Amino acid sequence: MSSLNTTQKPHVVCVTHPTQGHINPMLKLAKLLHLEGFHVTFVNSEYTHKRLLKSRGPDSIKGLPSFRFETIPDGLPEPEVDATQDIPSLCDSTRRTCLPHLRNLLTKINNSDAPPVTCIVADGVMSFTLDAAEELGVPLALFWTPSACGFMCYVQFGQLIQKGLIPLKDSSYLTNGYLETIIDWIPGIKEIRLRDIPSFIRTTDSDDFMLEFLQWECGRAQRASAIILNTFDAFEHDVLEAFSSILPPVYSIGPLNLLLRNFDDNNLNAIKSNLWKEESECMEWLDNKDSNSVIYVNFGSITILTSEQLIEFAWGLANANKSFLWVIRPDVVVGETVVLPPEFVKQTKNRGLLASWCPQEQVLAHPAIGGFLTHSGWNSTLESVCGGVPMICWPFFAEQQTNCRFICKEWGIGLEIEDVKRDKIESLVRELMDGEKGKEMKKKALQWKELAISAASAPDGSSFVNLEKMIHEVLLCKSVRK
Repeated sequence: MSSLNTTQKPHVVCVTHPTQGHINPMLKLAKLLHLEGFHVTFVNSEYTHKRLLKSRGPDSIKGLPSFRFETIPDGLPEPEVDATQDIPSLCDSTRRTCLPHLRNLLTKINNSDAPPVTCIVADGVMSFTLDAAEELGVPLALFWTPSACGFMCYVQFGQLIQKGLIPLKDSSYLTNGYLETIIDWIPGIKEIRLRDIPSFIRTTDSDDFMLEFLQWECGRAQRASAIILNTFDAFEHDVLEAFSSILPPVYSIGPLNLLLRNFDDNNLNAIKSNLWKEESECMEWLDNKDSNSVIYVNFGSITILTSEQLIEFAWGLANANKSFLWVIRPDVVVGETVVLPPEFVKQTKNRGLLASWCPQEQVLAHPAIGGFLTHSGWNSTLESVCGGVPMICWPFFAEQQTNCRFICKEWGIGLEIEDVKRDKIESLVRELMDGEKGKEMKKKALQWKELAISAASAPDGSSFVNLEKMIHEVLLCKSVRK
């Protein structure tokens, strides 16, 4: 990558949304910018910062002289348990309370020994940062961490309301087939069912907070100097092309984890962002398994299950008779301690490994993994693509429904769980691991993996080129786009 020929380093302030799925990609982008010659200040919430110190140890966020961590309060009372905060409350609180704290932080940075702040990269749902950037007169790029297809659906929320499709007339619309309505007018998306639009539309409340919040954030995106997406052109080409007439310049620079592979920097590699303690024994266990023999199960950092669903998943996995690595967060069952049936534990002890968290990127890149039972979060989806691993999808909320639709119908690398029943789960696991459809999906997943590697390769890959362009056309630009 090009090193910047400036007498004083440009200084980027990266402001992340304080949830695991947003912190991970923002930290990767911050590392890439540091490798490009930027001084980086990475801004966490105070609560997230405490969780990082707890999970990774007191030295984990010391950073480097030119890669520093700062915090601002998120405005919420601190939870009693170590878990992700309620998402609507967090979105409401950051929007209402964070701007003055960010202003103070930027002033503090500009009065310190660090180079003055020259640009800001902020999470797409932290657009209060636009006001601070405009006051400072520096460019700001909004990094929307969902897929391009998920983001495009959010951008259409206003249209869905105008056309009277949402909010739902009453709760019977959730079960009477209404959600099967086909939407064929979203730019770049051939057709999609209403049920595949991000889950926040499933409300009967015309004042629903998340509907209002996402319209607000998508509207404010117009004011950004640029939009950044963690995807690649070949994967979401039509949607990316459709953005060009709707938004400020959109730069697809993913998969970020593959872009980072162009470098090896031990100091940066040591800075990680997991809010739960990783169990590295997972990797040793996988080393003793045959190629493509293990199904990996992880529902991400936010999904919650009922204890009944947990038990159905458990018996589905047991009855499929495959080796499995299952990540079960301590807070995955709402309001209860996770309890698995003793017979399940006994029956699967020689072929199953249960962990509370693991290094997922490494797991999905391991040759023993043959399939991934996932909530279809965007980071998980991309990591699966980078590993060439087909998926069984059980989307939980937000744009995971949209990702699931694309995984199964557009990209041909997944099967959807329609109903959490043990026999359904068993048959999907068997199909994925042994069936003809599973073999076809594995072939497609490996093709997408090659395209992802190609996009992220220096010097000509589309994402590599887009990253360079975004840096020079936006972040290093002295005049701010109005």
